[in-house]
This record gives sequence, C-alpha cells and structure tokens, in this order.
Amino acid sequence: MVAPVNSNNAATAAASSPLSDLTGGSKALGKDDFLKLLIAQMKHQDPLKPMDDTAFVAQLAQFSSLEAQADTNKLLQLVATQQQGLANNTIVDLVGKGVTVRGDKVSYDGTGLGAQVRYTLAGSADKVTISIVNSTGETVRTMDVGAKPAGPLSSLWDGKNNLGVQQPAGAYTVQVLAKGAGGSSVDVSQEASGTVTSVSFDQGFTNLILDNGATAPASDLIRVNK
Repeated sequence: MVAPVNSNNAATAAASSPLSDLTGGSKALGKDDFLKLLIAQMKHQDPLKPMDDTAFVAQLAQFSSLEAQADTNKLLQLVATQQQGLANNTIVDLVGKGVTVRGDKVSYDGTGLGAQVRYTLAGSADKVTISIVNSTGETVRTMDVGAKPAGPLSSLWDGKNNLGVQQPAGAYTVQVLAKGAGGSSVDVSQEASGTVTSVSFDQGFTNLILDNGATAPASDLIRVNK
C-alpha cells in the first residue's frame, strides 16, 4: 500500500526545489510564473487532504489581479509612448527657430559686430570676469566687466582677442567667474542663444542642437525667441 503524501513534506519539497525550475530562471514573477506555481502546488497536494476551497479561490483571485495589473501596465506604456510621440513632434517644430537655452556657448559670425554673452548671477558681485575660449581650448579673450548686480545680465564680446585681432566665425565657449565681497564665489548660470538646426532623440531624451555648437536637452529650453 502506498503511503499518502504528507502535505508538510510536499510543501517542504516544493520550497526546497529551485524556484528557477518553475519560472525558467527568471527572478521576477509574472502571471505565467504564478500559474506554474499554482499548478505545481495542486500536483503536490495530499490527495487525502486536498487544497482548501477558500485558499484555492483566493489564489485564483490573486492570479486574476496580477493579470489585470499586467494589462494595465501595457496600456499605460502604450499611452506614454503615444504622448512621447506627440511631444517629439512638437519639439521638431523648433527646428529653424531661435531659442535660448541653459548653456555656455556663443556663436560669432565674424562680421565684427560682436556677440552677446548672457548669464545670471545668484547674488551681487564685486567683480565679474568673462573668458572666451575657441574650439581648440585656447582662451582668446579675457574681459573684466566690473561689478554687477544679481539677476539676468548681458555683456558684449566684440569678437576680438586680447591683442585686438578679429576672431574667425564659429562657436566659442564662455566661462563666467563672479566674486562677491571678500572674494567669495557667486553662483552663475549661463545662457546660450542660437537657431535650432536639428533635434536628436538617440540618447533616450530630446536634445536640441544649435547653430552655435551648443547642445542642450529640451528641459534646458528657457524661451523661444522672436
């Protein structure tokens, strides 16, 4: 006579067996894994003491809830994808338009009219120094623009280097250093203005590429210029 299977032994055996045997090696349990575990539990139950009806119904309810949650997640993902597509279409409309973004680039056209350097000081400064760096990393111009109040500011670079020689057209990097009373540093946020030449999505987020060489995420867009 075959001895009946003890439910405790069955539970111990099920618990001691690798979970990956039932879930295909996956650590995350999905609805299919839940169903596999439920079937395994039914196979190993004591035939003389079958699973309690209430417990079985409760597990089926859990399975239904898990399946509904998975379907909801798929729907939310679809909605998010559609919203991202609409947002991307809106951003693409900025191509060809002038914008101002957070950044440290300035575009000089080489005509001698100069270029505006825009920045914002978190507090008043006793001394503000602006350095213009070319594409090779050489500092071509250092300007001491004196004391400045807190808030958004603009200074003109005339396009010349420290020797008074006009620089070629191109994109330049701007470094703004502000010092307060006693030589303490004042926080500076810089802005870059230019025309959007293209929009990139290949990094997982939207990047604006400007004609002055600046690249900024769409979240750094400050304003669209007239």
